[in-house]
Amino acid sequence: MSDAAGLARAPDGRTRLYWESTGDGPPVLLVMGLGLSGGAWWRTVPVLSRRLRVITFDARGVGRSESPRQNYTTEAMADDAVAVLDALDLEEAHVYGISLGGMVAQQLVLRHPRRVRSVVLGATSPGGPRAARPDRDVLAFFSRRAGMEMEEGAWASVPYNYSERCRTEHVDRIAEDIEYRLTNPFNEQAYRAQLYAAVMHNCYGRLGRIEVPTFVVHGQNDRMIPVENAYMLAERIPNCRLEVLEESGHLYPTEEPAADKAIGEFFRSCS
Repeated sequence: MSDAAGLARAPDGRTRLYWESTGDGPPVLLVMGLGLSGGAWWRTVPVLSRRLRVITFDARGVGRSESPRQNYTTEAMADDAVAVLDALDLEEAHVYGISLGGMVAQQLVLRHPRRVRSVVLGATSPGGPRAARPDRDVLAFFSRRAGMEMEEGAWASVPYNYSERCRTEHVDRIAEDIEYRLTNPFNEQAYRAQLYAAVMHNCYGRLGRIEVPTFVVHGQNDRMIPVENAYMLAERIPNCRLEVLEESGHLYPTEEPAADKAIGEFFRSCS
């Protein structure tokens, strides 16, 4: 197994994006969700890297990636992801995005179709006025989250990120997630900028242009991004496979570890 790390130059020429690579085989670029660093993929990387080269990175303003800009769009974040591929001299890669990262993955495959071999869209939304919105309690939490201390915010997010089953049966897994999350500083400005990017995201009308094999994965009990969005994505994207995890909430890699194995098999089938 080969391991490497480095900095990629973003398209603006000033931002540096921290990346890590582990494993050997066809490359897979992982794009994390709102406010989290590439380290938040800690459950997924060991599974996928058994037979794939797995690349994670910190989005601009998050973790070890600094940014002079405070206004983000999912389009610009997709271009940042391509900059990571450029830094590693990769012409193409499989792409797996979760939550906000899934929105970025949509933009990536639409803006740079020749760079994407296949794509997994996890717990995400097409955006736009037709997308299913979270309930009022979730929206109120989003507005409060940026002003919370890091540990307080991490624990306050638990009822929204995890299903009732997970909160009852797998408290240990939730505690592990939060322990890892707290190892990376939380950037309030980046969180707000990413939240704005998520709100403004809209790929609904262009989903039919996605030509690569696509796998949509979503938890049935997802409160952050309602499962109706998964059905919408799967209906509008050609050559799309859908898996709804009946007992899971938003962070299904924690609740359903077998999902990562299925995703790895999907990527290998597309290699």
